[in-house]
Amino acid sequence: MSGIKYLLDTNFILGILKSNPIVLADVSSRQIHTAECGYSAITRMELLGFPGITREEELTIRQKLSRLIYLPLTEIIEDVVIDLRQTRKIKLPDAIIAATALCMRAELLTLDMRLLSIIQSHL
Repeated sequence: MSGIKYLLDTNFILGILKSNPIVLADVSSRQIHTAECGYSAITRMELLGFPGITREEELTIRQKLSRLIYLPLTEIIEDVVIDLRQTRKIKLPDAIIAATALCMRAELLTLDMRLLSIIQSHL
C-alpha cells in the first residue's frame, strides 16, 4: 500500500487551481490533506504540456504538484492500462489515470463521471 488515499485527476487539480466551487466543496467536505494525494504521470504531462501555458501558470502548477505525491508509470500500471483499453472504449490518458488509481487502491477524484463509472465497474 502506498499511503495514497486519493488520486487527483487533471480536471480536479485544475478545479483547485481555478477555485471551482464544486471541487473546493469536495476537498473541504472530505477534509483532504495533500499528504494523502497523488497524481499520475499523465496528469503532469497534461497540466504542464498545455499549449499556450504562461510561465506564471507553469510555476503555479509546479508548486501545487510539488505538494502532492507523484506516481510514475510502472509495468503493473501499464498492464492494467492495456486491460482497460482492450475491454473498454477508453482513451489512453484516461486509461492511465484509471489504472494508476486502481493499482494504488486510491479513490479517484475527478469531474469525469464516465471515468468514475469505468473504475467502479472494474472493481
